[in-house]
Amino acid sequence: MSHNHLSSEERDGGAINYKNLVIALAAVGLGFFGILVIGLAWYFQSNAGVSQGQSSISSQTLKEARLGHVTRLTKQKRDASVPVQPPGRVLQLVKYSSPVGELPAYLTPSGGGKSPAMIWLTGGFSNGIDAVWQPAPKDNDQTASVFWKVRGPGGTALVMMYPALRGGSSGPGVKESFYGEVDDVLAALRYLKSLHNIDSDRIYLGGHSTGGTLALLAAECSSGFRAVFAFGPVEDPATYGSTYLSYSLGDEKENSLRSPIKWLHGITSPTFVIEGTGGNIDSLRAMRSATTNANIHFLEAPKQDHFTVIYPVSALIASKIEADTGAKCNITMSEAELRAALSR
Repeated sequence: MSHNHLSSEERDGGAINYKNLVIALAAVGLGFFGILVIGLAWYFQSNAGVSQGQSSISSQTLKEARLGHVTRLTKQKRDASVPVQPPGRVLQLVKYSSPVGELPAYLTPSGGGKSPAMIWLTGGFSNGIDAVWQPAPKDNDQTASVFWKVRGPGGTALVMMYPALRGGSSGPGVKESFYGEVDDVLAALRYLKSLHNIDSDRIYLGGHSTGGTLALLAAECSSGFRAVFAFGPVEDPATYGSTYLSYSLGDEKENSLRSPIKWLHGITSPTFVIEGTGGNIDSLRAMRSATTNANIHFLEAPKQDHFTVIYPVSALIASKIEADTGAKCNITMSEAELRAALSR
């Protein structure tokens, strides 16, 4: 159990002890008035506890809620596949240090100088890395290679990092289904920041499907990303089903710490949640209704699905990143820009 979850007695320890007060009043024989005081006292005590509890939950961030918590897994899953050596001129196979040990990742070379970078989290449940350099159709390009293959007028090279996560691609650890993987994403961020050819102030995070869900959780735990782009995430991982998850869906604490919708208030980086109206659009709308955080922008792509939306919107984002060279992130995306990108 996390030390952030307190019993009602611990939470309300500083409040007036109304029960002792009313017992004293009854003892001196206040009759009907004493009974009235008892009723009022119980009412105010109950509401004071509820109010304090709601305040604690609403102000706590995911990073704070995770402190001291050790996840309880019901399955020990690993992916035994070995990363394929990529073409050297396109990508290189590297390793980065995470809390569970050295994990593999694919990294594109920079174009010289200090380059912006993007950590991209692919979908699926393998936690591994695939041959992202192979051609993919534009209506289902889950590699998001448009970020590093397409150059705008300025020709800025965007470095892409595809990290394997714990338990994936023969790496150490086991799959934790959106818990320890958050720490791996933050470790990938630290790795990029340590590279001399990376502009440490311009490191972005993106992901699709399960990768989009994980990107949101990482954004809820860290302000270190310049901007975050989550394609087709879900608001609650329970929707993926027990077949794919390594923890008990009946464990409220475990599920809560993996549910992006509960912690949206803690996001401080500009964050864009994007989905086609034929995809996980109900999740997007649920999260939009659940938050007033001005840092989060929800974009619906009409006549697109969970996969067709990736390429055209990624191309738009790539052009935005190229122009995002100021001291602070200046990326915005209007519905008109989105429609124009989808029509190309």
